[in-house]
Amino acid sequence: MTPQLTAQEALIYVMVTVAAADREITAVELQRIGSMVNDLPVFRETDGDWLVREAQDCGKVLCKPDGVRRVLALVGEGLPPHLRETAYALAAEVAASDLTVKDAEMDFLEMLADELGLDELICAALERGAQARHRTD
Repeated sequence: MTPQLTAQEALIYVMVTVAAADREITAVELQRIGSMVNDLPVFRETDGDWLVREAQDCGKVLCKPDGVRRVLALVGEGLPPHLRETAYALAAEVAASDLTVKDAEMDFLEMLADELGLDELICAALERGAQARHRTD
C-alpha cells in the first residue's frame, strides 16, 4: 500500500502527470514546474532535490498499470480541500506553458476536476487565466 501524499507531494504529482499526459515532458514544462516550486508559498519548505525525488516517484506510479488513476486517487487523498483549486490551477499552468494545450492534457484536467469535485466554471476560469499568461501575441 502506498502511503498518503503530503499536500506538496500531491501538487507535484498533478504537475508532473499533466506534463506527461502527452507522453512527452518538454523543457518548458519542466522549467515552469521548477519556477512555481521556487516561487509559490505552498512550496516554501522544499528544495530542488526534493522536487526531483517527487517527480521520479510520480513517474514510477505513472508507469504502473492504471498509473494515471492511481495518481488521481493519491492526489485526492493527499490534498486538503483548500488546495484543490490550487492543484487545478498549477496543472492548467503547466499544460499552457508550452503554448499548446494538447487533448491528452485536457483529458487529464477533466479527470482531475472530477477527482477533486471542482466546479466546471471555476476550472474554465483557471484554464483561461493560465492560457492568457502564456500567450505570446
